[in-house]
Amino acid sequence: MKRSAPAAILLATGILAGCSTSNPLEKKLDYKSAEPPKLGNSLEVPPDLTAPQIQNKYVIPATGSASALASSNNAAAAQQTAQPATTETVAIKSIDNITMERAGTQRWLAVKGKSPAELWPVLKAFWQENGFVIKTEEPDLGIMETDWAENRAKLPADGIRKLMETVGLGGAMSTPERDKFRIRLEKTANGTEIYFSHRGMYETFINEGKSDTMWQPRPVDPNLEAELLGRFMIRMGITEEKAKEALKQTQTAADKPKEAIVDGKLNINDSFDRAWRRVGLALDRIGLVVNDRDRSQGIYYVKPAKGELDKNDGSSSGGFWSSLAFWKSKEAEDKTSPTGPEYRILVKDVGNGLSTLAVQDKQGKQLSDSFAKSVLSKLQTELQ
Repeated sequence: MKRSAPAAILLATGILAGCSTSNPLEKKLDYKSAEPPKLGNSLEVPPDLTAPQIQNKYVIPATGSASALASSNNAAAAQQTAQPATTETVAIKSIDNITMERAGTQRWLAVKGKSPAELWPVLKAFWQENGFVIKTEEPDLGIMETDWAENRAKLPADGIRKLMETVGLGGAMSTPERDKFRIRLEKTANGTEIYFSHRGMYETFINEGKSDTMWQPRPVDPNLEAELLGRFMIRMGITEEKAKEALKQTQTAADKPKEAIVDGKLNINDSFDRAWRRVGLALDRIGLVVNDRDRSQGIYYVKPAKGELDKNDGSSSGGFWSSLAFWKSKEAEDKTSPTGPEYRILVKDVGNGLSTLAVQDKQGKQLSDSFAKSVLSKLQTELQ
């Protein structure tokens, strides 16, 4: 059983709920993953992070009708009820040496005196406590990724919902939105920097009779990233008042000249250290997966997240997944690689607090095709 309501109405309700307040740390968040955590999913991580449990699985919300997605959620909820997962709370001493920084629409946390190994289990616990399942862990790269989850706080708190929850059918109601996050840790001379990057989708009707739906990508939400960064500050022992103040201080971005693309290179108004970190977050946002990186040479080794985006495409000729995959141009296809094309993103210091960014093929040759132009354009938007 599911409450009958057009996806557009639910989407509008969700947007209103999400925008009901502009005050920091006052958003209503109640995430629930599309699948329950695995049994015995311990939050224990070896101190040296040499033998973590790595999961390279990418799950997207099921395409098709909203009722089919609700059925899947019901089954997952039933499994979780029948076999509750056990988790262990990870604690950390209260610290005051954590700050929030901002450049353009990007925010991140700087934690002094803490290594990525110390922060890793706390981050994992934080996302699980907030209703997410960790789908990918790559400690060597400092990358963690959640699965898709629904913010059930956007559901209307009316009598129908309360009645359905009373009889155990609350999972039958759902919103047409899903969110997932990628977490990146960067080791610095003073400690660690933490980045959260958001990706979202919404469900929309695809025919006039409103009988079929499909999932469409929706814009990145920097405010949602900032909200969760603030909540993680509290999880680290910062008081709510200090976390709110940190968010307020980063609400206004400093004026900077707009980055420009010249001769196939993106000019960035940042020194190399800062540009390197910001580019890493921007790559996450635009859907390029970092396979490796060499900071000494300023190179990110990337490839499109093709396995995730094309999984439910249903065809090789189009669909909404292909619209999200802006890199799928004929020039960018690599017929010789069964796992998809590989590229290099080169960040170079040019002095006077400036850096440049270029897209290269896997041999290190600078590219100027439509793929490179699309990447530079999207990175320019994210780095403004």
